Amino acid sequence: MANLTRADVEHVAHLARLGLAEEELARLEGQLNHILDQYTVLQKLDTDHIPPTAQTIELANILREDVVTPSLTADEALANAPERSETGHFVVPAILGGGEGGA
Repeated sequence: MANLTRADVEHVAHLARLGLAEEELARLEGQLNHILDQYTVLQKLDTDHIPPTAQTIELANILREDVVTPSLTADEALANAPERSETGHFVVPAILGGGEGGA
């Protein structure tokens, strides 16, 4: 039987930076003790013959084949750019360092 006290619940709420009303603290005290009681029941189960696992179901990646398809040319990609460089790149405002040359 779990025995979290009201002070324990208040302490956890404080650590989590939760501002809880009195009725919420009382309700959570009962709920948290119930959850801990359920874990006590689970600890009684014999799991020695159950291998550790990270997943309960088999996982498989569903991947499609890479297929080459027509793409935009550089000029088409840059057609609506507000500004582009002489070398054919997008020009965007600097966001770090405030000057040229990067961060």
